[in-house]
Amino acid sequence: MATNPHAFDLKADSFSFPTLYLLSTDLDAVEALLEQRLEQAPDFFRNAPLVIDLSRLDTNHQMVEFPLLVGMLRGRGIIPIGLRGGTPEEQHSATLTELAILGEGARPKRTRSAPTAVEGAPPEATAAGEAESTPASSTVVVTRPVRSGQRVYAAGGDLVVLAPVSSGAELMADGHIHTYSALRGRVLAGVKGDRSARVFCSSLQAELVSIAGRYMLIDDYPPKMVGQSVHFYLERDHLYIQPLPA
Repeated sequence: MATNPHAFDLKADSFSFPTLYLLSTDLDAVEALLEQRLEQAPDFFRNAPLVIDLSRLDTNHQMVEFPLLVGMLRGRGIIPIGLRGGTPEEQHSATLTELAILGEGARPKRTRSAPTAVEGAPPEATAAGEAESTPASSTVVVTRPVRSGQRVYAAGGDLVVLAPVSSGAELMADGHIHTYSALRGRVLAGVKGDRSARVFCSSLQAELVSIAGRYMLIDDYPPKMVGQSVHFYLERDHLYIQPLPA
């Protein structure tokens, strides 16, 4: 049978996945906290790939019950894809639930402003069709509404959105994100670890705002900030929100 040498291309690549850092092997406690997080941001992890990391567990921890843990995650629409850390017995158990065993590698610290068991940012996405790039500044400018289910990614620069962003949409940029209309959905700036990145918006209604992996959910915003012109920034590992000058 003849083969087509151009049928696919196989190469190493780099992605950022949300990571579940287990802090306890008490799966009832994990499930209760997971339910709470999903209630706050129901779409954040839906159909998202997830890495399970055991590096923060005590060395004498009870063995993780992967069939229960993986079933719990999959039952909530989360797709666990791999395991990092753990004992040889745990790694063997994980492979039986079709998890890949991942190396330790170098990975950025990703934490919420307040402690949480689920951390990280969604995988990288390409810019939506209505976005246009300005090569000189690596800035992506979006002039049309970003609707639910759409992702816009500004690789290597900033993202400027001049139209409304709907709930369920996602904005991502390696640099800053500027929005000049109603901002809903999820907003992730500095997705490759740029801690100097900022998020500017003229009408804050976003479900989640993240900079370099640190994030706030809509329930974390001071009520007086919702619907207002604000900006987000990182300082000493904490994510802050302040009103923009009038």
